[in-house]
Amino acid sequence: MQNRLVSIITPVYNGARFMRYTIDSVLAQTYQEWEMYIVDDGSKDNSAEIASEYAAKDSRIHLLQQANAGSAAARNNGIKRAQGRYIVLLDSDDVWEPTFLEDQLRFMQATPGALLICSAHKRIDENGNEFKSPFFPPKVIRRKDLLKTNSISCLTGVYDSAAFGKFYLREDFRSLRDDHVYWLDILKKVEVAYGNQQVLASYRMSQFAVTHNKLKMIRPQFKVYREYEHMGWLKACYYLFCWAFNGIKKHHS
Repeated sequence: MQNRLVSIITPVYNGARFMRYTIDSVLAQTYQEWEMYIVDDGSKDNSAEIASEYAAKDSRIHLLQQANAGSAAARNNGIKRAQGRYIVLLDSDDVWEPTFLEDQLRFMQATPGALLICSAHKRIDENGNEFKSPFFPPKVIRRKDLLKTNSISCLTGVYDSAAFGKFYLREDFRSLRDDHVYWLDILKKVEVAYGNQQVLASYRMSQFAVTHNKLKMIRPQFKVYREYEHMGWLKACYYLFCWAFNGIKKHHS
């Protein structure tokens, strides 16, 4: 483990349309001690070719390829190879502000005991235009809070592995709720996450897909409560209601 190195894990599946913006935002970082693992999860477009092009120009960028197995398996593929102390998950359609890494590491170092942090982020459409107000995470996030709503967004989460080592995603969740379970796993150990109120990234989302995506997520979210948390039906339904209510509130704010 290299103490100042940040390992950026980026799964991609047919992400050619936006991934140049993502990689360019990493290259533009004011903090330069990073490595990036782009894990192509069996894409059918030219995602791998784009990643290979960048890897040929910058030795910090690495392309890994695998048969399609879902984002959890792709992220784990990258995490296994990560050499850095800090682990960051960045999806292939999201972008960082140039000072993201610098500001996040400064925030972490200035917050006593912080091992897991996130930040505020913009919400942009397919054309890169803001169409909602920025999302601001709670300043303090405990595991019981995270069960009710996932306030740690993948593109802004930074985990310091120095104390407890690496965590891996549950591959049985494939590409649905795997990130939520990942943060829940980490919070079993670190107990508290902290939310930086600086707006340091942009999360790309469809203006029309929020309701559809929420409906699609109901079954895997219920699986989180029943199979991962081993909750009874009544308790699982209570948390599912909280998750759905908070999700609708979040995406319509």
